[in-house]
Amino acid sequence: VPMYKVKPISGGHIETDLPTCMYKLPNIHAQQGNSCTSEHALQNGEVDPAVRALEARQDEIMRKLHELKAAVEGLAKTVTTPDADLDLTVSSSLSSHSCSSATFKGVTDLDTVLGKDLGALRDIVINANPAQPPLSLLVLHSLLSQRYRVLSTVHVHSSVTSVPPQLLSCLGPRHADSYARQMFQLGFTLIWKDVPKLQMKFSVQNMCPIEGEANVARFLFKLLAPYPSDPALATLVDSWVDTAFFQLAEGSAKERSAVLRALNSALGRNPWLAGPEFSLADIACYCCVQQSGSASAAPANVQRWIKSCENLGHFSPAKLLLQ
Repeated sequence: VPMYKVKPISGGHIETDLPTCMYKLPNIHAQQGNSCTSEHALQNGEVDPAVRALEARQDEIMRKLHELKAAVEGLAKTVTTPDADLDLTVSSSLSSHSCSSATFKGVTDLDTVLGKDLGALRDIVINANPAQPPLSLLVLHSLLSQRYRVLSTVHVHSSVTSVPPQLLSCLGPRHADSYARQMFQLGFTLIWKDVPKLQMKFSVQNMCPIEGEANVARFLFKLLAPYPSDPALATLVDSWVDTAFFQLAEGSAKERSAVLRALNSALGRNPWLAGPEFSLADIACYCCVQQSGSASAAPANVQRWIKSCENLGHFSPAKLLLQ
């Protein structure tokens, strides 16, 4: 069998010295120099720079598609709520508060409380009346932002004509990566709306709205730590939460005075209302004492406890709204 030589010729083709005719084929290695150099590069496992550039472009396209998909999924959740007529987006934040001295015995897994939700961000949507700002929710939002990557947004509903500036920024400044929803674990959306009671919606398709600041606070606190396993201790926490919202926040002057005496007595025995551990009872009672204007006239143990709460740092958003 005769041996045939392959040699490059002008015009980006190669020719073979066949006895009867000449065949011209495209030179696939033209951009890499001569064919010998290209064959040597491929044998050594090197990648064509053009291929590397193509792969880089493909990775960038896939990244943008992923971000677009996450944004569309988040938008789909928003437009399926009864509050789809939001007319003003004010702020978004990924809070990074300093570590608090308040510790919780157990760590809650989001999937355990909220259920597994593959792909889309888990959104918590809260409707609140600006005439009655939910101070406890601001404290809980601060604690949640320490535990999870929280995408926080504030909106104004068309039923409200004006909202004070401090309410528009109550969840912090807008975060630079707020467009990339896939970076966050939890969505926290606060909507200032003309509603008689605070409302929370989590799973739009499967769950009825939760009404009342006390009930919403219980739900949010379970994302931070499980409720006490001791039934008596859990009942004590619930009792203080109810006392805070129904007697301190909505009760008469006589009822508030009675609650302050009960608080002073309990705090004379323990540093926190439910014993040695900080709990939802402390959050609820602190916020309602402040909102009712009872802090300045509170007894000594209550005054000390108020300072202990404020030293944790997470009560700052609530305190700012009272100034």
